[in-house]
Amino acid sequence: MWARVMYPNFASIMPQAVAVWCKAEGHHVTYVCYTGFENLTEELPRDVDLVFIGAFTEAAQLAYALSNQLHSLGVITVLGGPHARCYPQDAQKYFDYVLGFTNKSVIRDVLQECTRHRPVGIHMTANQQPVNVPGVRERWEYIQLALRKAPLIKMVPMLASLGCPYTCSFCIDSTVPYQPLNLDVLKDDLRFLRTKYRRPIVGWHDPNFGVRFDDIMGMIEEAVPSGSIDFIAESSLSLLSEQHVKRMKQNGFKALLPGVESWYDLGNKSKTGQSQGMEKVRRVSDHVNMIMRYIPYVQTNFVLGLDGDEGPEPFELTKRFVDMTPGAFPGYSQLTAFGASSPLNLEYQRDNRVLAFPFHFLDNNGAMNIKPRNYEWHEFYGHVIDLTRYTFSKRAVLRRLRANGGIVPRWMNVIRALSTEGRGRIEYFTGVRQHLVDNHQFRAFFEQETSQLPSVYSKTVQEDLGSMWRWLPPGGLYHDPNVYLKSEIAKNSEKTGRRLVV
Repeated sequence: MWARVMYPNFASIMPQAVAVWCKAEGHHVTYVCYTGFENLTEELPRDVDLVFIGAFTEAAQLAYALSNQLHSLGVITVLGGPHARCYPQDAQKYFDYVLGFTNKSVIRDVLQECTRHRPVGIHMTANQQPVNVPGVRERWEYIQLALRKAPLIKMVPMLASLGCPYTCSFCIDSTVPYQPLNLDVLKDDLRFLRTKYRRPIVGWHDPNFGVRFDDIMGMIEEAVPSGSIDFIAESSLSLLSEQHVKRMKQNGFKALLPGVESWYDLGNKSKTGQSQGMEKVRRVSDHVNMIMRYIPYVQTNFVLGLDGDEGPEPFELTKRFVDMTPGAFPGYSQLTAFGASSPLNLEYQRDNRVLAFPFHFLDNNGAMNIKPRNYEWHEFYGHVIDLTRYTFSKRAVLRRLRANGGIVPRWMNVIRALSTEGRGRIEYFTGVRQHLVDNHQFRAFFEQETSQLPSVYSKTVQEDLGSMWRWLPPGGLYHDPNVYLKSEIAKNSEKTGRRLVV
């Protein structure tokens, strides 16, 4: 239910921007938003010449299969999005073009050349994120196509900035400079939206919303009457002072997603300075409880398995946070290295800690592909299961229900607790831990004693891809988890003129 209701609302902005840029170049454009339920073969037009695919890494195997099917029909394929940025070398084996940072000029170059490149595609990237991104008015015909698939809530995607001022070592935006977008375009988009919906809902896709707080709030206040649009944003606790949160409430903000990440690190994001452990739990809990006096829905984001974590204490502290902050919905992610997404991944690869899980499972929970520094695998999953059970126990769900105000926040919390995100993960993690204890081949893969993928993972990919499984190219299930390190070593050897064997 959660997927059917919410996935159409998570449509990315850049595929819509690419559609706008292609149309501006005089091409006939078909836009398809895939939410996981459509038949892609039926969705695509029959006479297509070129297809742009935007994909997160968890969708890479599906993207590879789709590209292979299209290649068989003579279609040229282009991959963009997070997976193309994180794993360009792997993606080049299955696409004619693989795009990193993408702007209108890069798209124009692809359209003008429009040539098959086999067996290795061309990697193209701009020097930085685009200076301007088409706004809601320009993207409206494509936004509509995505939101027609949303049965209840219809959330319009917007961007006020790109990049991030923080340097969280595990994040893909940690090395991307912060860049605000044009405020006049944003004003026009908000006014335009009020002509389309009685009370629009806007989801800000900024990596960290509100960095230039007064500018963005002033823009909203100038553009539309107070509280006439409902807003959802991901921000950091360091930006969410009580004065700021009051102003956000006045401007219609209904949901915030601040990152806590760790009880031992990243104090600059949580506004806790050098505080660690229980002292940080108290300070963050007080802060989030303050926010919830003004904002009805708050999701707090945590990363499990960071190198600074050791023993049961990080998990027990998170339980205390759940007790002390009953209204917040905790979002848990397991530490994951997405290829070239951050410089920290080079350290993991140098230490030979990255496992070659199929991309299909790299959604921050399907598989933790970094061997924990301070835990045995079965021990780590035991803690994760215990924390997840505690978080989504009947007692915790009921306390969350009572602490939330409004029908929608309560409904969202209950559905998420009962879906694959809550109870479903308990079952999944329990199965993983049981395999680690009982299945030698399974455990050997996790311990990097063998590169043979446990059959349970290949079978899962086959089942999930369904009819597209037969189009997955040979080798498409596997990848080199250390290719980022090898490519950096090769670059350095070219600079120095030294020949190295990797």
